[in-house]
Amino acid sequence: MLWYAASAIMYLKFKDDNQDIYPVWENVLLVQAETLEQAEEKAYSRARQDEGDSSSTITWNGRPATWVFAGLRKLIIVSHPDTENKELDCSEVTYSEFEIASQDDFNSYVNGKDVRLLYCED
Repeated sequence: MLWYAASAIMYLKFKDDNQDIYPVWENVLLVQAETLEQAEEKAYSRARQDEGDSSSTITWNGRPATWVFAGLRKLIIVSHPDTENKELDCSEVTYSEFEIASQDDFNSYVNGKDVRLLYCED
């Protein structure tokens, strides 16, 4: 069986119906499956488990909200050196491609600071 990395997009939907901002998480799920189609099914099922409001305890800046699964952004085969698929140590689980406009912005990104970037489609 192959290993896949599934990027599940989750966002907070505000219960006051004023969606003036979209807090978004991209959760990377590690999935083992025979085919890409099976991996996609498993990833969708797993991501949907994270939906909900945890008994009405979820808030964002004091606003009641609920987690919503928006979809899978990408699903890729995990690249790893073990050809028998037994060991995942040092595997490349996923990657992202994007562009940054300047050296200063790049340095900010590398140092974990906020920066605007252009996320490139796979």
